[in-house]
Amino acid sequence: MGPSGRSPGTRYPASMTIGFESRSAPQRAAFGGQSMVLPLRDALVKRPGPVFGRAFEDPAHGFLHPVDLGLAQREHDAFVETLSSLGVRVHRLEEEVNSPDLIYTFDPLLITDRGAIPLRPGKPNRQVEAATIERWTGARGIPTLGRIEAPGTIEGGDTFWLRPDLFVIGRTLRTNDDGARQLAGLMGGDVRIVDVPYWRGSAELIHLLSVVHPVADDLAVVYLPLLPVGLWQLLVDLGYRLIEVSDAEFPTLGCNVLVVRPGVVIVAEGNPEVARALARAGVEVHSYPASEIGINGSGGPTCMTRPILRG
Repeated sequence: MGPSGRSPGTRYPASMTIGFESRSAPQRAAFGGQSMVLPLRDALVKRPGPVFGRAFEDPAHGFLHPVDLGLAQREHDAFVETLSSLGVRVHRLEEEVNSPDLIYTFDPLLITDRGAIPLRPGKPNRQVEAATIERWTGARGIPTLGRIEAPGTIEGGDTFWLRPDLFVIGRTLRTNDDGARQLAGLMGGDVRIVDVPYWRGSAELIHLLSVVHPVADDLAVVYLPLLPVGLWQLLVDLGYRLIEVSDAEFPTLGCNVLVVRPGVVIVAEGNPEVARALARAGVEVHSYPASEIGINGSGGPTCMTRPILRG
């Protein structure tokens, strides 16, 4: 059972498959990849702009100190350069909206093998972001599979695939029960909903991906003190090896590991224990400076990357 006493696993009927016209010659997929670990082919990022530079002015945004925009942009450029050097085709979202968190493009919208699902973030300023990214995906021919409607709220950081047909959603202060159930219905198939501990509440909010991140089909980085017990049991049952993040590296985004392809990951600088543990597991580790875009804004490499195509 989860922390609230509810069952950690809930199954939903498969949703209808959308058919596409067949073609005489095979076509390269333009989107999809229901995985956290398949090779990352295309990704969408958003460089910090003027709105990010003003983020500390409103305490509701949760930034730790005034933003050095120039430093944030240099850090983001270094991150994008690392992505590109590892073979990822990087797309840049040029639109600027009144939300500094738009640089964390993972959260407002999901990409499935059947299309995009614009979400409805629980952080009020972020609710303008989903439409922005949907305009980008729509302009590139990616169909919209469905949307999360009020009163549901959900953020991408509370979701991940363990398998192409096994999807996990965490109920948190940003993802409510209505939003989780709406998304489960759109996904169809085997969806597990787990409750993430309250911990320190909205003052230091955590997403599900703050405490667990798959690195391979049998390997995950976890912060055990906050990992839902039902999810821990699922990982054990599936034969996962667990790399434990220490108390010292949890605040420095130690769990936020972006898989570029099997055996190759990107982590935020300042997490040497995690990097060494990944290396011992046979994983090639790359890092980037993350003080301003990572620690200050509480977003790691996964947060800053919206995978458009994996596989």
